[in-house]
Amino acid sequence: MLVYPSSIDLSTRTLRFLAAQLTARRRDIGTRWRRLPAARQALLALAHLRCGDTYAQLAAGFGVGIATVYRYIHEAIEVLAALAPTLTEAMKIIRTKAFVILDGTLLPIDRIAADTPYYSGKHKRHGMNVQVLTDPFGRLLWASPALPGSTHDLTAARQHGTIDALTGANLKCWADKAYQGAGGPVRVPFRGRRLKRWKRRHNTTHAKIRCLGERAMATLKGWRLLRKLHCSTNRITNVVKALLVLHHSSA
Repeated sequence: MLVYPSSIDLSTRTLRFLAAQLTARRRDIGTRWRRLPAARQALLALAHLRCGDTYAQLAAGFGVGIATVYRYIHEAIEVLAALAPTLTEAMKIIRTKAFVILDGTLLPIDRIAADTPYYSGKHKRHGMNVQVLTDPFGRLLWASPALPGSTHDLTAARQHGTIDALTGANLKCWADKAYQGAGGPVRVPFRGRRLKRWKRRHNTTHAKIRCLGERAMATLKGWRLLRKLHCSTNRITNVVKALLVLHHSSA
């Protein structure tokens, strides 16, 4: 197999953070020797998460077996996911914001037509539904556990307790039409074709505010692994949590 040098568009700060977490993990479980040091394991995991490199590509590039790559990546994801804040923990920071933006995204997965729960009629593809909260500048604050793609955004937000948490904090929230009927502090645009002028102006202003939330989606999709997930759907929540932690570590 041909091997060539490549690059990862992440800072060394991210690499050092993950390497430190892996070093602490090895110390906790009493690891004496491994094929790769913690820094190389961190680099391997980042190459997979950021660039979407396959296990076979990483095995050839790092000179280890595919099974070793699998274990190293899973370990890194588990270590990072354990550091991810829950919604209750994230609300401590969210409460300090003037308002937040709530949005949902579909992470594509490789499932067949028979997997109905994972098929999104809105996006016409199979995937997992993830809800995110961002600050007024579009910076990612929190990402929810992943639910099957057929789950409606409003249903997902209620299931995660997002609406109740924002209502309890009396915090204004901007969201799109998918959250119509959420109530509480969630503000959505008016629906309909023949709207009065003041309603159209409201929708225009609403769209200008809410579009900042698209930056958070771009942040998530910047991790190429999320552009088409091939792993078990049971692991996707931990993957999203791990990427959230890495995002905050480099901010």
